[in-house]
Amino acid sequence: MLSKNQIKLITRLKQKKYRLQEGIFVAEGVKVINELLQSSLTLNHVFSTVPFNIDANLETRVTEVELKKISFLTTPNKALALFEIPEIKNINLNTLVVALDAVRDPGNLGTIIRLCDWFGIKELVCSEDTVDCYNPKVIQATMGSITRVNISYVDLEVFLKEANETVYGAFMDGDNVYKTTLANKGVLVMGNEANGISNAIEQLVTKKVSIPRFGDLQATESLNVATATAILLSEFKRG
Repeated sequence: MLSKNQIKLITRLKQKKYRLQEGIFVAEGVKVINELLQSSLTLNHVFSTVPFNIDANLETRVTEVELKKISFLTTPNKALALFEIPEIKNINLNTLVVALDAVRDPGNLGTIIRLCDWFGIKELVCSEDTVDCYNPKVIQATMGSITRVNISYVDLEVFLKEANETVYGAFMDGDNVYKTTLANKGVLVMGNEANGISNAIEQLVTKKVSIPRFGDLQATESLNVATATAILLSEFKRG
């Protein structure tokens, strides 16, 4: 049975400041929770309408009505779990790193994390004004991939200055990515949904790349940032 304090705690975790304060985040759905349980993440507690094969002290059975009180989903998905936010790891620059400049949409960030997992990108660097990767909507969109990608929040301008690597940037007027020789290491910067890469970060980009439009009218203004990331990562891996 849910207590008032548990309801209050979980409800507060929708906000970043309380996630940081408590050091825990919310994951929902049996599939997502099972993915996280198989990772190195530490489980804090599970609230579920179905049984999990875990320590009984870490599980509270709830009714569908109770689950709805704590769920952030329009239609609750049988279980909600709390996991501890892991310690920050060092960034490995001896590989291809994806960097995000003020990506604000949780769905986009979640999809990009899944893309990094799919293409074997181990390092994702985010500007401090990029949406929090432990936002419930981001966690939902990653479908467990968040456990296999090292995500760091940094002052992106300082990071790029100190990286001493080729910095690729996605721009509408960059070199055609299909005709560009791409290295197997460096930093690929993807910009904000509405404004692209900021002026300050653009000054640090050493190689601008673009995805050409092939439509007859060429009327589409731009690609979604997650879609563009998928195409560019595919080209980097194609080599």
